[in-house]
Amino acid sequence: MNSCPTVRFNLISIYGWYSTLHNSFPLGSSSSFRRRIWRFLKPDDCNYYDQTMRYLKTCKNHFGDYAEICFKEFGDRVKHWITLNEPWSYAIGGYASGISAPGRCSDWQNLNCTGGNSATEPYIVAHNQLLAHSAAVNVYKNKFQATQKGSIGISLAINWFVPFNNVKINRHAARRAIDFMFGWFMDPLTSGDYPRTMKSLVGNRLPKFSGKESELLKGSFDFIGLNYYTANYAANVPLYNPLNASYLTDSRANLTTERNGILIGPKASVAGSDWLHIYPRGIRDILLYTKRKYNNPLIYITENGVSELNNASLTLKEALADTMRVDFHYRHLLFLQKAIKDGVNVKGYFAWSLLDNFEWTAGYTVRFGINYVDYKHGLKRYPKLSAHWFKNFLKK
Repeated sequence: MNSCPTVRFNLISIYGWYSTLHNSFPLGSSSSFRRRIWRFLKPDDCNYYDQTMRYLKTCKNHFGDYAEICFKEFGDRVKHWITLNEPWSYAIGGYASGISAPGRCSDWQNLNCTGGNSATEPYIVAHNQLLAHSAAVNVYKNKFQATQKGSIGISLAINWFVPFNNVKINRHAARRAIDFMFGWFMDPLTSGDYPRTMKSLVGNRLPKFSGKESELLKGSFDFIGLNYYTANYAANVPLYNPLNASYLTDSRANLTTERNGILIGPKASVAGSDWLHIYPRGIRDILLYTKRKYNNPLIYITENGVSELNNASLTLKEALADTMRVDFHYRHLLFLQKAIKDGVNVKGYFAWSLLDNFEWTAGYTVRFGINYVDYKHGLKRYPKLSAHWFKNFLKK
């Protein structure tokens, strides 16, 4: 769940709506388990925007105030807080590739972008998101946690990256790819600074933390949420053009989904998601990596799922028979179980998504839900086969 971040103007006015919504949840339900303070905001949400990223700096300064209101008003019912959901997706989609709001990137990458600089802005955006996160956590821990007895964390997007082959330079490329997606956030959260690979390759385009900022960031979580969907092969890029610098090429890793004519996993493009190749073992690999590198933090899988096309020609009975989704979750949960047996501290798993919904740039063309939403007849809900499977699975 997400709330509007325009603190000074309309947060108080929506208190009653959110309070009523929370009171409608059954005690102990997953809905009251986690509340995302912020998921995805547009520039005008903070009433500050110009091409120097000033609006994000302003949001950063207000975020602690905004979070404090959320903690004060809802903390008696919400016991697990998520400050940000997928800060990587926002920074990259909005400021590197330009495919998401506000659609900024370097013009040499995409002439349709609204301006921007893919070499600098993604790093500024991510930097300010990290500072906003630490500000919210600091407020919670100092003012509310002792009495409300809840916990607070952050949800991070993560793909698994497999070396294209066992050659050393490609193994290093895979690790760089992980650093530029996952370590970009996990390193500051655990050590107070960015990965050495990023500092080396990005140089002075990468913002720096002050000593105070670093201290606030270190350990600023009770748990880490991981959103895992897919994997890529990673190969070293020997040649790099510094004249056209971009986050998208800074890692010097070429990411593919095919090796020697063989896909890394079944393609979900027939289900409307070209980016999603099904690779269940990747969930175990990233969990073991996190355990080893980041001292085995408490983890919740906050998103894992697969889409299907929104096919208007299907009957309702056909649309509810999502056998491929049952298989997807079954196989991912098997590898999750293996990770737990290996000592990874995983305490929960959330399927994406409870309901069919508006999916980023895909809109309503795909369906991720375990419950079908009839968009043509009053948004009526119907449980899919996967919903019944989950119900039975959870009873065991």
